[in-house]
Amino acid sequence: MVIQLNPEPEDQEVQALADFPEGELLEITKVERQKKSDHRYIIHFGAYNLTVHEDVMIKYRMISGNSFMKEDLEEIVVADERQRAYVEGLRYLERKPRTAQEMARRLREKEIGETIITEVLQRLQQERFIDDPLYAKQWAEQRITNQRKGKLWIRQELREKGIDKSLIAEALENISPEEELESALQTGRKKWNMIRGDKNDKRRKTGAFLMRRGFPGEVVRQVLNTLREEENAEGYDDEFYDYE
Repeated sequence: MVIQLNPEPEDQEVQALADFPEGELLEITKVERQKKSDHRYIIHFGAYNLTVHEDVMIKYRMISGNSFMKEDLEEIVVADERQRAYVEGLRYLERKPRTAQEMARRLREKEIGETIITEVLQRLQQERFIDDPLYAKQWAEQRITNQRKGKLWIRQELREKGIDKSLIAEALENISPEEELESALQTGRKKWNMIRGDKNDKRRKTGAFLMRRGFPGEVVRQVLNTLREEENAEGYDDEFYDYE
C-alpha cells in the first residue's frame, strides 16, 4: 500500500503514518521510482510504504539499509509536503510572474495546507521569485504603455490580484500625469477616427470608451478637447459632458 499525503501537516502525520508501528526502528528494505513520476520514490519499510520527493529522499538519506523511527518519518512527511508545494509553486511561475495571493490560491487548489503555504510563500519571496512591489510596478507600466489603460482600471486589476493598497499607490505614483494623458490621447484618437457620425457622436462615444478603460474624467476632457482641435471643428458647441 502506497500512502498519499494530505493538506495539513497534522493530518499527514496521522493518516500517512497511521499504520506504521510505534517505538520500532523501521529499516528501508527497498527504494523504487514511482511510475509516471520522475522525481518521486516509493520507500519500502517491509510491509509499509511511503512516497517522497527525490530531494527529500536525498536530504534524509532514505536508502536501503537505513532505519528510522516513526517520529523521524513524521518530520519527513512534512518536509515532503513542503517540497511538493515549493515545486508546484515554481511550476506555476514558469509562464509568468505571480502575486502572493495568486500563488496562495494555486496551492490551495492543489490541496496544500495553510501552514505549508505560508512557509512556501515566505521562501519564494526571500528568493525573489515572488515580488509584489516589483510586480505592481511592472504591471502598471505595461498596462499604461502597451494596453492603454487608465489608472482606475490598473488599480482595480491590482486589487483583484491581491496587491496591497500601499503597493498599488506606489506603483501608480510612478505613472506621471503626462504619461496617462498621452496613453489616453493615443487610444482616444484611434477610437475617434473609427467612429462614423457627427462630432457629437464622436465625442460621446470616445468619451465613454475612455471612461471604460479607466481614465479619469479630467483626462477624458483634455483628450476630447485635443481631438476636437485636431479636427479643427469650427463653430463646434463648446458644451462638455461631465465624465466624472
